[in-house]
Amino acid sequence: MRKQIIIPKKKNLGKRDWGEEILLALIPKKISLKKLVIKKGKRGGLQFHRKKNECGYIISGKLKITYVNNKNKLRSIILKKGDVFHFPSGAIHQEYAISKCEIIEASTPHFNDRVRVEHKFGIKTNSGLKTTKLKQIKFL
Repeated sequence: MRKQIIIPKKKNLGKRDWGEEILLALIPKKISLKKLVIKKGKRGGLQFHRKKNECGYIISGKLKITYVNNKNKLRSIILKKGDVFHFPSGAIHQEYAISKCEIIEASTPHFNDRVRVEHKFGIKTNSGLKTTKLKQIKFL
């Protein structure tokens, strides 16, 4: 029996301080595909994921990625249209839009998987999505 193709419906995943997060496709227990639109001057939290593994392709804009190197120091790199990134689970990272950015992100479908770590680097913040507990992670 042949399987039928699926044309998924886009789904906005809710208001984000930094822009928009749109679920383009979900293949349950395998992969999620999203479009991220990050407003100029906005950033996500300095975080890592316990289970989630994600990568992205920059469609437009300039994106500053802050990450922790193997000496436990914060470092940054600038990515532009056509560049690709990969955040394995456990990798500390943060995205900052130097200009409005559009990104296609593919990841394992671990939703709500985030551990905020600003405090470990002396960074104060009261904004953004909070750390989730391991049992709160949704694997769709």
